[in-house]
Amino acid sequence: MKKKIVVLPGDGIGPEVTQEAVKVLVTVGQKFGLDFDIQEYLIGGASLDTHGVPVQQEVLEVCRKADAVLLGAVGGPQWDEVPKDKRPEMALLRLRKELGLFTNLRPVKVFEPLLNASTLKSDVICGTDILLVRELTGGIYFGQPRFTESLGREERAVDTVEYRTSEIERIAEVAFEAARSRGKKVTSVDKANILATSQLWRKTVKHVAEEYSDVHLEHMLVDNCAMQLIRNPRQFDVILTENMFGDILSDEAAMLTGSIGMLPSASIGKGVGLYEPVHGSAPDIAGKNLANPLAAIGSGALMFRYSFNMEEAAQIIEMAIGMVLNDGFRSQDLVAPGQKLLSTSEMGDMVIKKVFSV
Repeated sequence: MKKKIVVLPGDGIGPEVTQEAVKVLVTVGQKFGLDFDIQEYLIGGASLDTHGVPVQQEVLEVCRKADAVLLGAVGGPQWDEVPKDKRPEMALLRLRKELGLFTNLRPVKVFEPLLNASTLKSDVICGTDILLVRELTGGIYFGQPRFTESLGREERAVDTVEYRTSEIERIAEVAFEAARSRGKKVTSVDKANILATSQLWRKTVKHVAEEYSDVHLEHMLVDNCAMQLIRNPRQFDVILTENMFGDILSDEAAMLTGSIGMLPSASIGKGVGLYEPVHGSAPDIAGKNLANPLAAIGSGALMFRYSFNMEEAAQIIEMAIGMVLNDGFRSQDLVAPGQKLLSTSEMGDMVIKKVFSV
């Protein structure tokens, strides 16, 4: 059996962490008799510098025909002043929209060996296991109109937040289905006391919940959710929310794990899935073999789970990551006195070593 994977390393530390993720993917694939046809293309700032656009149309077409897409990271300060439509981040929005990736899944699980790596008290975060389900192709990131205009001595900028019932229904169904195989609880996050889109969101989620009587639904305002994630993260099972709220809350939740370098993600829809670490391009450490590749490697585990329907393979990767941490191996963002510091490539090699012992 062969699967076609498109790899988009991107910018900054993206090429370094995706290289380690690919190494692990290939190794685990071999354990299950799975071969990969891996094709690599430019995206983000790297594509902009070479091709004049953050993502080429032909790359989007190749991704559409793949079995899965692995992405590194995009962006960097050298592209901060380019026109908005040329910014590296625009590549991500095009990928999500054109591939129909309306669901972003971000598991937030605290590994016991990293309890002291977080800035929060260990007794607060111990046992945290959250799945954040974020709507990915609607909301303020895609709403129209959006513009900036001159009003004499000042400027006026407009962004539009828009959601339709059908968009909310389909993402809510993903959250409730996920909750059924977890703790059977969904926390739907909105700003229904202020925003019309959030009022529609809450109304629609309530309606969808009628088909899931075995799942407990609660509603929480986004500002309260931001506080509760820090106060008592164990109260959450599945968090369901719209695009911008999910973007912010998932980065906050990442710090529960000790480092944003620990958080993988899966973006899925009706076709090909896209897998990427949550972290950015970290240009300050790019090319130094210092980046934490575990989020990228964990994203490979999600690829096995959601795109290839190979749960055992996914669990092998996740167990290998846990074993590496249990043995005291750390990347630069997590290391403490007495622990064993590994480079990016050494961490990937160590995960592979543990894969063979699972």
